[in-house]
Amino acid sequence: MDKKKSFTVDEIKRKLENYCVYQDRCHKEVEQKMREYNLITEAKEMIFLSLMKDNFLNEERFAKSFARGKFRIKSWGKQRIVRELKFKDISDYNIKTALKEIDEEEYLSTIYRITENRNEIINETDIYKRKKKLIEFLMRKGFEADLIYKTVNEVVS
Repeated sequence: MDKKKSFTVDEIKRKLENYCVYQDRCHKEVEQKMREYNLITEAKEMIFLSLMKDNFLNEERFAKSFARGKFRIKSWGKQRIVRELKFKDISDYNIKTALKEIDEEEYLSTIYRITENRNEIINETDIYKRKKKLIEFLMRKGFEADLIYKTVNEVVS
């Protein structure tokens, strides 16, 4: 028997409120979560409006905390953060606002720190291959090309 438990709209709303309280969510994540409940369009819209009105769902707040978290915890560059936010259908305005959360000095010190750390663990004697590996690593992290070349050339000499 594959009987799905059914919930009232209020129960689903409470579940989604808790989902949003646990961690900032974007609209896309909440939409995906709503799909699990097979709601009619009117109920979805009603819940969405309620979540936004009661400030459980706030895309700007989500974008800001996402950018701060991915930068501070995972040391992602701005390009990677932008790419991931676009994937989550965040507006360009909210992406610009989110990037302002990243302090420029902290950003530069982070790229230098991770470049130096990575440089120490690369077992490559050929300076060009070493630089290539560092550049590829920093590209995957999502840093800007001009900043990567400048940093790699200063760290590896």
